[in-house]
Amino acid sequence: MIGLIRALFGFLRWLGPERASDLGGWLLRSVSPVIPVNRVALANIRAAFPDMTEDEVRRIARGAWENLGRTAAEYAHLNTLFDYDDDNRDAPSRVEVDGIEQFIALKDDGKPGLIFSSHLANWELPAICAAAYKLDTTAVFRAPNDPAIAAIVHEIRSGAMGGLAAAKQGAAFAMQGVLEKGGHLGMLIDQHFTRGVVVPFMGRPALTNPILGKFARRFECPVHGVRVIRLPHHRFRLELTPPLDLPRDANGEIDVQGAMAMMTAVVEGWVREHPEQWLWMHRRWRPNLIAAAKGGDAPIMTIQPVFKAT
Repeated sequence: MIGLIRALFGFLRWLGPERASDLGGWLLRSVSPVIPVNRVALANIRAAFPDMTEDEVRRIARGAWENLGRTAAEYAHLNTLFDYDDDNRDAPSRVEVDGIEQFIALKDDGKPGLIFSSHLANWELPAICAAAYKLDTTAVFRAPNDPAIAAIVHEIRSGAMGGLAAAKQGAAFAMQGVLEKGGHLGMLIDQHFTRGVVVPFMGRPALTNPILGKFARRFECPVHGVRVIRLPHHRFRLELTPPLDLPRDANGEIDVQGAMAMMTAVVEGWVREHPEQWLWMHRRWRPNLIAAAKGGDAPIMTIQPVFKAT
């Protein structure tokens, strides 16, 4: 199986990044109506945008599948996909970076830091950008379920990114060690987490992993958001936000649930701006688990993002 995956990736590398991306996007967009989990995507979009027409719902779903296909095919080119050069900003490149000064400030401030992101466009690019600019960052990832694909993807990630930490039992200790050494953690926060805290997302309560909020509370370190936008003509834009001014409790310490609600609110803004580039196929909302997690009819907090001046 690993040999077959290697052969497929070899074929995609032979095609080049543009043609490989086009092929992957066309393939998943074409077959998406018959993929069973497409029903999950359609239901999620309808719930998030209740006033949207059915044609528009289906257009967003097809776009999301196309983005997923492009991202999958682009794994074969992760080592070369990021070509932005801040010392030569006028040079032609497929990637542009908005907020490179934030990356540089993170590298030079002598503090640990947290960076949250979401499954938008090609979500692997921020970790590659951090490695390219020698920002000491460990990316927390969830390995694919298929062992063969997981092995190849890990091999590719290892060659293109900095540190990697698998999201598994005991990972919190390794993540804490990164911060204690003054490093940075990058993590996707837009997926369901059964033992998470309840936050509002796209008009519905959702469970999200509280680990970044807990680390922000313990280390009092800056927390930034980073997103990728897929642009026309096979190009991308990376945007790194200023640090968030996270909510605090009566003792002046960062409120974990409030911190995750604020980070999630940033992600919601991103998704609403480019809904066709997000991973709608994931079962992000699971109502049967929400009541127990939030304690009956207790309300969930809605928090608007606040950024610190830089």
